[in-house]
Amino acid sequence: MVLFGQGGVAVEVLRDRALALPPLNMALARELIERTRIARLLHGYRNRPAVDLDAIALCLIQVAQVVTDFGEVREIDVNPLLADERGVVALDARVRVAAAAKAGPGRLAIRPYPEDLEETIEFAGRPVRLRPIRPEDEPAHRAFLGKLAPEDLRLRFFVAVRELPHSELARLTQIDYDREMAFIATAAGAGGSAETLGVARMVADPDNEQGEFAVVVRSDLKGQGLGRRLMQKIIAYCRARGVRRIRGEVLRENRPMQALAKELGFRVLPGEGGGESIEVALDLEPL
Repeated sequence: MVLFGQGGVAVEVLRDRALALPPLNMALARELIERTRIARLLHGYRNRPAVDLDAIALCLIQVAQVVTDFGEVREIDVNPLLADERGVVALDARVRVAAAAKAGPGRLAIRPYPEDLEETIEFAGRPVRLRPIRPEDEPAHRAFLGKLAPEDLRLRFFVAVRELPHSELARLTQIDYDREMAFIATAAGAGGSAETLGVARMVADPDNEQGEFAVVVRSDLKGQGLGRRLMQKIIAYCRARGVRRIRGEVLRENRPMQALAKELGFRVLPGEGGGESIEVALDLEPL
C-alpha cells in the first residue's frame, strides 16, 4: 500500500490520509493526493502560492516504484515531506528491509503495466504504437470516442451514446491487467500530442477460461485494416495467457464485424432468443 496525507508530529491524531495500491502513475498519484484534506492547502490559499503538485506526485510514483522493484523493502516512512512551489524535499525518512518472501510482480495486488506488450506497426504511412491502455489515456480516449460517428457508438455499446461520464471513462482506462486487457492504437496527432485511433478490449472470467472481446476503430479510419491488427493482437495475447475461448456479441446488422470475425476463424452462432445480436466465438489452443 502507498499512504499519503498530512504529516508532522500529529499525523496519528489528524488521520488525514488516503491509500492506493502500487504501482502508481501521474494520474493515480494526483488522484491519491486529491482524496486528502491537505490537498486544499496544497492548491494555495490567501497569499500562499500553490505547491508543485507534480513534484509530490512524482515522489509518490518513485516510492511506489521502489516497493514494486525491490521485494526486500517492507516499509518506507517519509515524514515530513516539505513541499512548496519549488518542489519537494524529504526532511526525514526511515526504511525497513527484510528478506523477500516472494520476488517479482506476482507479490503485488495489481499487476504492473505490461511494457513488454508494446509494439510499433506501420499504418496509413505512419508509425502507430499498439500498447496496453493506461489511466493517463483518459483525455485521449474521450477525444477518440468523440470522433466516432453516432452509428459506430451504437454498434459498439448497443445503445445510443452521446458522451461517457468520467466514471465510465475511468473504468475503461484504469484496468486490472490480470483480469482485463485493452490494446490501443496510438500515434502522434497534428499538434504533436498522441491521439487514439482504435481499441480492442478483452475481459476474462475468474478462471481465465473465456474472454469477452470488443473492438472499435475511429470512424474515419474504418476499412483500412487497423481493426484486424488490433484483433490479431488481442487473440495472440489471449492465447499466450492460456484463455481457451474468446467470444463476443455483435449486432446482426454489423456485417463488417461479422465478416472480420469469420476471416479470423471465429464461428458465428445464433444469438439467444433470436434477438438483435448474435455471438461469435473462437476456440484457442494455448501456446
